Order: sequence, then structure tokens, then C-alpha cells
Amino acid sequence: MPFIDRQHRVRVLLAEHQLDAAIFTARENLRYFCGFTGSDGVLVVTGSGRARFLTDSRYTTQAGAEVCADQVVEYRVQSEGVVAALLELGGQRIGFESGLAYGKVDDLRTRGDASWAWIPLKDAFDGLRAVKDSVEIEAMVAAASLHAVALAEIETLIRPGSIERDVALALEFALKRLGAEEKSFDFIVASGPRGALPHGVAGDRRLAVGELVTIDFGARVAGYHADETVTVALGTPPDELRRVYDTVLAAHDLAIAAIRPGVALAEIDRAARDFIAAAGYGAYFGHGLGHGIGLDVHEAPTVSARSKAIAAPGMVVTVEPGIYLPGLGGVRIEDMVLVTEDGARVLTCIDKQYRDLLAG
Repeated sequence: MPFIDRQHRVRVLLAEHQLDAAIFTARENLRYFCGFTGSDGVLVVTGSGRARFLTDSRYTTQAGAEVCADQVVEYRVQSEGVVAALLELGGQRIGFESGLAYGKVDDLRTRGDASWAWIPLKDAFDGLRAVKDSVEIEAMVAAASLHAVALAEIETLIRPGSIERDVALALEFALKRLGAEEKSFDFIVASGPRGALPHGVAGDRRLAVGELVTIDFGARVAGYHADETVTVALGTPPDELRRVYDTVLAAHDLAIAAIRPGVALAEIDRAARDFIAAAGYGAYFGHGLGHGIGLDVHEAPTVSARSKAIAAPGMVVTVEPGIYLPGLGGVRIEDMVLVTEDGARVLTCIDKQYRDLLAG
């Protein structure tokens, strides 16, 4: 089972930071480190080699069937259960994840021993999920494989006169009919001038001839997300937007070509960013090149100028350069990319070459 190895990696991290225990409450971390798929629980992992899962009465039976831990314990008040576990298992220095709310930490401090130290380990804990195993990659490939089929099913709706929101809804339904558990996020369908909004969630605007339409969407399968963005034309757009499309696609391809083990993710961001800047659009590409993806849509590592991460086999990241021209429109092109032993493999499968959906 992968959970035993994953908990071992937590203990290695505890030793590195001279901690006695770690607590996890985020749903994604609980699923990753012990297999729990419910909405309320706590995993306590100690450096001495023990793991205890705590939950309330709603999930005791489910946890007994799903969870990989030495013991499953039911609590009535979560913080009381965590403190009792730490008192029994032993813990003076306790690490916690970035998703644990300040109020919960404060409650644990109040209920626990005054001598205990509570240490946030955001980057360290987040990084434990950065490298994916074959099962995780298979789930993301399965999610990504639904994208092309679903988009093809609803392509006739991507026409002048259609409403952005209707396109998004049809795409969501198509993905779910094909087997997606859920959409990865609220889909972006941004047409015409709204294409200049990087996060232009689908609205009431009608698509029109001579515009570009950016569609950012994703499916979730077995808990794992996929994320992909296409930009298509409806007839002939302004010449500058066609130049922008070609620039973004070239930057996208350059970045993917730069991905290989040992390369700083900041360098991959720079490959795309420098190309866009040289084309005269540097001021219109304001976000990072991409992000890690898995149980969360956005997780470690980041692919940006500020990233400190180094590409390693098993990392899955998005590559999504964009240019956004206020009042005119924009282009974003996105694929999910797996870092392999000797380079990179694109996991998403929609062709990103320029397409005019009204062409014969």
C-alpha cells in the first residue's frame, strides 16, 4: 500500500525538523497519507512510528474500511481528540500543515500542554505530494482523456449567439456523463474582450463572429484533477489577436521543451516569459507559467519566476502562458505535463494548433 511509504516520508521529515509528531486535517492530505475520503478527520503521525486516525461518529465505519493507520479513534470534539492522542502517543514539538486554520491551532494550544511547540511546515508538508506515483498519474491521465471527448461533444454549441454560461454548463454535463466525479473548478469561458480576463468565469455574454474564445476546464477522476485551456476562433479575429495566438503557442511549446529533471522551474517559466517579452507582450503576461496539480487543482510545485523547486521525475505541472490585451481579447493555452526520467510527457491530448471553428 502506498500509504505506509507516504507516512514513512512524513517521519523522515519530522526527523529533519526535530519534531515529535505531525497532524493533518485537510481532506486532500487525509486521502493522500491514509486513504480517508470523508470530510472530517485528523491523522496524527509520530516520529516513533505510530499513526492514529481520529474522526466523529459519522465516519467511524467508513474510516475503518478505508484508513491505513495503527488505530481509528472516534471523538466528540476534534481538538480534544487530537490533544488526547498527542498526550498518549507523545509529542512536544508538533508540525502542522498550511491548511490548518489559526483558530484550530489556537484551540489546540489552549487545550494542550503549555510546553508544546506548534510549528507550521507549509512548504515541507506541501512538497510531500509534489512527486506522483504511477497510480496518481493514471488517475490524472484518465481525467484528462475525458476532455477531448467532452469538448468534441459540445463543439457545435461553440458558435456565434451561444451564451458563455451555456457552453460551460454543457461541457460540465458532458464530462460527468463520460465518468468524471466532478468538475475541477468553475469553468472559464471568456469570449471577445472578456478574453483579456485571465479568470473570466463564464458569464451571460453571447459569442460573436470574429472573436477568440478561451475555455479553461477540467475533470476530476478518483480524487485527482486535470486542467486544460484551449483558445479557439469563431471566424477571423483581428490580426493582432492572431499574432498573440501564435506567440502564446510558441511560448507554450518552448516551455514544454525545456522541462527535464534537474531544471529549475523558474527557468521553465523564464523560457516562456522571455519569448513573450521579446515579442512585445511582456506587460500582458502577469501570472506564473503554471502550477502543480493532483488531489488539489493548485498544489506544489509552482512554476513561476519565484519558484525554488527543481523539476524531478513524477512531478505533474501545468504549462499555461497567456497574453491578455484589455479591450481587445486574450489567449491562454494550457497543457498538463509529467516530468519523466529524461524529459517530459504531455498528459492532456487536445491539439493546441490554431483552429477556426467556423472554417469549412
